[in-house]
Amino acid sequence: MPTITVNGAILWYTDEGTGPETIVFAHGLLWSGRMFDAQVAALKARHRCITFDFRGQGKSEVTEDGYDMDTLADDAAALIEALDASPCHFVGLSMGGFVGMRLAARRPELIRSLVLMETSADLEPAESGPKYRMLGRVVSVLGRLGMRLVMPRVMRIMFGRKFLEDPAREAERRLWKARGMENDPVGAVRALQGVIDRAPIYDELPRIACPTLVMVGDQDVATVPAKAQRIHAAIPGSRLVVIPGAGHTSSAEEPEFVNAALAEFLRTIPVQPQRAD
Repeated sequence: MPTITVNGAILWYTDEGTGPETIVFAHGLLWSGRMFDAQVAALKARHRCITFDFRGQGKSEVTEDGYDMDTLADDAAALIEALDASPCHFVGLSMGGFVGMRLAARRPELIRSLVLMETSADLEPAESGPKYRMLGRVVSVLGRLGMRLVMPRVMRIMFGRKFLEDPAREAERRLWKARGMENDPVGAVRALQGVIDRAPIYDELPRIACPTLVMVGDQDVATVPAKAQRIHAAIPGSRLVVIPGAGHTSSAEEPEFVNAALAEFLRTIPVQPQRAD
């Protein structure tokens, strides 16, 4: 897995597949580009697929600062440019969606189309902010032990009932718990703080002119379906897909459904090869 330095941060990324267009996948809080393994596997035969880990998460560098959504959007823009990936199809889940909306509204030359999964254009709800800050304090004080202690609560936030209650998926649940605990505790807390304190982007949504697909699991408790409906209503010409039985990590919970929806959406967009400099 190669690394790239953008805006003073060393980011890990993957670059697989071939095709005339590129898809860039941006993950959600506490995970990594691995949350799109199933999508890359399904789409790389016809597309170049890039995943990356945001600063402080996955295997990317834990920096002192730069965890606000504007800086993370600048990181993503710099990565897209450095890898000659523009204009790309940008798929962002949760935190990745916060970034995707900023890029599509402010750097439209980089974005061919936008897929927003399990995300919100608003401030963090007042009722959830204190709960998330408490989880962050546990990790700040106890480090990796704190990560282990908060993961049961994190799993109930990140996944829907169908995934959590299916006996046949116990191995998958153990895998995701382990991946969450692999994060550096300092980076995880800083990333969490960036999400809690994020500025809203809702007022900029009407500026998004690229084809946009909004997806949400009907069991998502972190960014409830009403948040997706609000985004859909604000982005002209966008499409809304509700994913049955999925929570906040739909790319892993219902990969076949997500893969089919992505492939169908991409087929509606005429191929436009990336710029040749």
